[in-house]
Amino acid sequence: MNALVMNCSPVKTGATAEIVKIVSEQMSHKYHTKSICIDDYDFDFCKGCRSCHTTAKCMQQDDIDLIIKEYERADILVLVAPSYWADIPGQFKAFIDRCTPWCNTHEPHAAVSKGKKGYVIALRTGPSIGECNRIIESIEHFYGHMEIARCGSLGLCSVEYKEAVEQRKEEIIEFCNKL
Repeated sequence: MNALVMNCSPVKTGATAEIVKIVSEQMSHKYHTKSICIDDYDFDFCKGCRSCHTTAKCMQQDDIDLIIKEYERADILVLVAPSYWADIPGQFKAFIDRCTPWCNTHEPHAAVSKGKKGYVIALRTGPSIGECNRIIESIEHFYGHMEIARCGSLGLCSVEYKEAVEQRKEEIIEFCNKL
């Protein structure tokens, strides 16, 4: 089985990236694992033209298809997202918007293969779990429209810098052991 761990933050060296590293290491004990970062891909915002509602394809030609190929390859997806003003980072939101051709809210639509399992890890700098829950809900909503099974989540509060991840490592490993 194949696992994909995605850094939904544009920061390649921060706390989110550190969590992706831990998750990838843990997942690699059981699965063929690949990690990617949203910032490694070049794509534009959705233009709102809705041409994909009739063609099941986006008129824009960029790296969105490369990310979807990674999703297609994976049996298990673990998306790791920090809080940017109490929600997912804008770069990841732009990706979600561009996934409209694969969204089950219109016909025809493209689709990733069935049977995928999706997990979420959300992190934030403050002590309240509410923001983590909002991020988890956003990503699980995305999973639903992509017909990816929503299988579990972890919210991590009080994680601002990657040094703080070390204190939460056991919690992250315990979460990974359930996947």
